[in-house]
Amino acid sequence: MLDILSAGTAAAAPGWTGFLPIIGMVAIFWFLIIRPQMRQQKEHRAKISGIQKGDQVVTAGGIVGKVIKVDDSYAEIEIAQGVKVKVIKQTIGDVVASGGKPAND
Repeated sequence: MLDILSAGTAAAAPGWTGFLPIIGMVAIFWFLIIRPQMRQQKEHRAKISGIQKGDQVVTAGGIVGKVIKVDDSYAEIEIAQGVKVKVIKQTIGDVVASGGKPAND
C-alpha cells in the first residue's frame, strides 16, 4: 500500500516549463522571419538613400527610368524622352545596374 501512495505523489514539473514551447516558437519566428525582413528593409533604405542623378531605377509600380533630380523625399525620373515623373523615394523598388542601353533612349 505504501508503494501505491508514493508513486502517486511524484514531483511535478515546474510551472515555467509550460512556456518553453512558446518561447521556442518566438525564437523560430525571430530568426526565420522577422530578422531577415529587418535586414532587407535596412538594405533597401540604404540603397534608396544612395540614389543620385543618372542612376537607372525601377519603381514599385514597375516603371523603369533614369534619375534626373533627387530631393530629400522625392526623385524626378525620366521614363521616356522628355517625359519626367516625380516619385516619392520610398516607392523606388530597386536601382538597376547601368549596363547596356538605357531604357529611355
